[in-house]
Amino acid sequence: MSDTTLTTPSTAMHSVKLTDAAATKVKNLLEQEGRDDLRLRVAVQPGGCSGLIYQLYFDERFLEGDETVDFDGVEVIVDNMSVPYLDGASIDFKDTISEQGFTIDNPNAGGSCACGDSFH
Repeated sequence: MSDTTLTTPSTAMHSVKLTDAAATKVKNLLEQEGRDDLRLRVAVQPGGCSGLIYQLYFDERFLEGDETVDFDGVEVIVDNMSVPYLDGASIDFKDTISEQGFTIDNPNAGGSCACGDSFH
């Protein structure tokens, strides 16, 4: 009798972190939508005052070259073009009297604009 081990194709893993607060907020949003087939996609696109802008959105697709990490049931996807710009970045969710929303702390950002939406 041979011992056959089934293996699944390995998926590259990015180094973007998701805080517990951000993971909880994403789970709540997905529950409100009634969807369990969506992933949180984080991307960097050209634009904004400083040259690059962040994009966070729900995506049902998994594209070739995507890198993924699961944070307690929340799958975070980063496309291979954005990975170098987001290496070591951390996504948090703040809900205070002065600010509400997702924030990205990115050690690769050389600077940002006054609006805080773009970086270089």
